[in-house]
Amino acid sequence: MPRGRELPDITRRRSPLHGWGVFALEPINKNRRIITYDGQLIDHKESLNRRWVRDAMVGGNVARFINHACRPNCYSQIVGHEIWIRAGRNIKPGEELTYDYHTDGEQVIECRCRPGCERRL
Repeated sequence: MPRGRELPDITRRRSPLHGWGVFALEPINKNRRIITYDGQLIDHKESLNRRWVRDAMVGGNVARFINHACRPNCYSQIVGHEIWIRAGRNIKPGEELTYDYHTDGEQVIECRCRPGCERRL
């Protein structure tokens, strides 16, 4: 879907959570589509469920900089082979966009979504 007024304005900048982040430049209403998570479609052969994944390092967009949070303000929605990031609640201008990565990794990375979070990714 081409970027136009049907998608909200967002920007990448340094994040207080971790590295780079993505921030709203305008109010975003709950459930509104914000951006697709772009990247090369790859078979995830190691997965028992034979899922697919996107490699945002190849053909990705600014969505790759959206940080994880255990209490996010966005969620991901899979439609065919597209991954949409959508607002989980009303988001104010200047607010950082976050979603739960739902990783099934080795749980060795400390979550930085808020002080005191004990989750590992």
